[in-house]
Amino acid sequence: MSIKTEVWGKSPKGKDVHKFTMTNSMGASVSVMEWGAIVTSIIVPDAGGNMDDIALGFDSLDRYIGPHGCFGDTVGRYGNRIGAGKFTIDGKAYQVALNDNGINHLHGGNVGFAAHFWTGTPKEGEHEDSVSFHRISPDGEENYPGNLDVTVTFTWNDMCDLIIRYEATTDKPTLCNLTNHTYFNLGGHKHGTVKDHEVAIDADVITKVDKGLIPTGDYMPVVGTPLDLRDGLLLEEGLEVYETCPQMIPAGGYDHNFVLRKGEVMGAAASVYHEETGRYMEVLTDQPAIQLYTACTTDIKGGKDGADYGHYSGFCLETQHCPDDPNHPNFPGTTILRPGEKYDTTTIYAFRADDE
Repeated sequence: MSIKTEVWGKSPKGKDVHKFTMTNSMGASVSVMEWGAIVTSIIVPDAGGNMDDIALGFDSLDRYIGPHGCFGDTVGRYGNRIGAGKFTIDGKAYQVALNDNGINHLHGGNVGFAAHFWTGTPKEGEHEDSVSFHRISPDGEENYPGNLDVTVTFTWNDMCDLIIRYEATTDKPTLCNLTNHTYFNLGGHKHGTVKDHEVAIDADVITKVDKGLIPTGDYMPVVGTPLDLRDGLLLEEGLEVYETCPQMIPAGGYDHNFVLRKGEVMGAAASVYHEETGRYMEVLTDQPAIQLYTACTTDIKGGKDGADYGHYSGFCLETQHCPDDPNHPNFPGTTILRPGEKYDTTTIYAFRADDE
C-alpha cells in the first residue's frame, strides 16, 4: 500500500496542514488531514468496480476552517449532547458551553477538537496503512478539567476497512467520549438523499429524549416505531412516517442514540446497504451505543465538485457512550476518565460491494 502526503494549506496560525491519502491494492483510498483530524474523502468501488467518493465534504482546507457541519470531524472531548452543559465529577460541578440552540452542549463546545491542529504521523505497511494524529487538549479547554493527551489513528487496509482507534489519558478526572462525524452517502457524495439506503441497527431500545434531544434517563423500545431498525429498514419508509413517532418529531427524522444489544464488547453494531450501487457498509465497535443522524437540517452549498448538501444528503453513524451520560448513572459504562486510566476504543467502518 502507499500514502501520499501533501501540504493542503495553512492553519489560521500559518502552520502547514498536511493531507494524507492512503490507497490500497484495489485503488480505493481514504484521505485524512491534520486540521481537526478530519476525514476528507473515502473513495470505494461499487459492485461494478466503479470508484466514487462516498464522504460528504469540501475541496479545500479553507472550507473546513470555521463552521462546516462537522463533516468528517473527530469529535471531542464529548461527542453528542450534555443537558444544559452541566455535569459533576467527584462532587465538583462544571458548566461547559451552551452551543446547541443556546440550551445544551454539543460535540465538545464552541470550538471542539475539529478546529485545532493535530500532528499527523503516517506509517506505510504491506496490506494496511495508518496515520496517527496527536494533540493535547489543555486543562480548562472548553471548561473541561485536566490535560487530555489524545491520539486518533486511522488505518486503511486492502479489504477496504477503515479502522479508527481513539486513545487518551488525563492528569485530572474529566469526561472523554470521542467519535467520528463523517457523513456517508453510499451512492456517492453527489447522489442526493440517502432515503434509498437500507439501515440496520442491532438495538432494542433508544435513549428516550426530550424536545431538546436530551436523554430523560429512560429507555424506549423501538418495536412498533420507525426506529425499529433491527431487521433493516429503507430510510425513505421511516422518514415518510417519522411524524407518527413523537421521539422523531423534534429532530425532523433520525437523530437518535441506539443502545446496542452487544454491550461494551467488539462486535457488529450497524449496517447500511445501497441497492443501486451494491455498496454495503458494516460498523463494528466496542462502544455500547451508536447515534444515527440523517442530516435532517443540513443545508450546505459548495461542497466537493460543486455539490450542494441538503436535507437527508448523508447519514452519520457515531459510535459512542450514551449522550448526557454523566447525568444518568443507569446508562452503560461511564465517560469519566481518571488519571492512571487509558481511554482506548476502536470502531471499524467496513466497505464492501455485492460482487465480493
